[in-house]
Amino acid sequence: MSTTLTSARSTLRRPARVVGRQHRAALRIMGGIALVAVIGLIALVLRASHVSEAFEASNCPVEGGAGRACDQTARTYADSMNTYRRVFDYYALSLMALPTLFSAFVAGPMVARELENGTFRMSWTQSVSPARWLAARLALPAVLLVAGTAVLAVCLHGARALADLPYQPEWYSAQVYATTGTVLAAHILFALCVGALAGLLTRRVLPALTVSVIVTGAMTAAFTYFRGFLWPRATVTGRSMDVESDIWWVETGHITGTGERLPQDVCAQVSSAPEYARCMADHGVTSHYLDYHPASHFWPLQLVETGILLALAALALALAFRVLRRLHG
Repeated sequence: MSTTLTSARSTLRRPARVVGRQHRAALRIMGGIALVAVIGLIALVLRASHVSEAFEASNCPVEGGAGRACDQTARTYADSMNTYRRVFDYYALSLMALPTLFSAFVAGPMVARELENGTFRMSWTQSVSPARWLAARLALPAVLLVAGTAVLAVCLHGARALADLPYQPEWYSAQVYATTGTVLAAHILFALCVGALAGLLTRRVLPALTVSVIVTGAMTAAFTYFRGFLWPRATVTGRSMDVESDIWWVETGHITGTGERLPQDVCAQVSSAPEYARCMADHGVTSHYLDYHPASHFWPLQLVETGILLALAALALALAFRVLRRLHG
């Protein structure tokens, strides 16, 4: 048994090294970009800390009102911190785009180009089966990309905390939620498997790139829009609703005397307060409701989304190997 496992590892290790040599330029570029990104985060944290310390030393209130000089100091401080927060947001958005970019890279240069140019035959004539050829093309980027993006996500999370921004983004905002927890790694694994399937189905670089980008981009957009419905929401009702802080407002609206739910904008076309009250009475509105997720729902939402993505990734991977067997035996 151990001999068989050792043999399987060695036969997979050889084609993986070949993949690494073939794409070493791209791997070096990605590694360099990641290193620059980490250094940039460190520089940004140091700069934000310096600005924050200088403002504290000025003894000026953030809200202003202590004289012209203090007002200008507070305004400069607020502008600087807003700029730093935008940089963090752009950094997070770039991490969100990585699954789509990596899917295109796997679909085009790593799989479809080999099939289009016919260079895969050289590998298959050197005691490398089609299954191991494909496995090597997925194993190496999967390990490197998941590990690399995990490091970048941890650095981003730590940098946000160390920068001590006065207005931290909420845990449920798209760029924060998608770059913390487990969903980023799950999106990357799904993207890799979709890229491999697209490359095998089209066997042409440009169509493979197009299909992989469309599918992974659509999946990212779909989860961004629907993830609030992946876990049962908490609900509060009443005429004046008292809710906890740091919650994700998923849906809000009105309730009629029969218990029917009406959308929040049911009387949005009314311009005056008396007409609005009359409209609400005509609809029989007696109360209001709010569906929300408290901060304690972060991990249940993350794990459900991760499970769905891993299941879809496994399906795409199984289809990829099935297509490979049908095409080349």
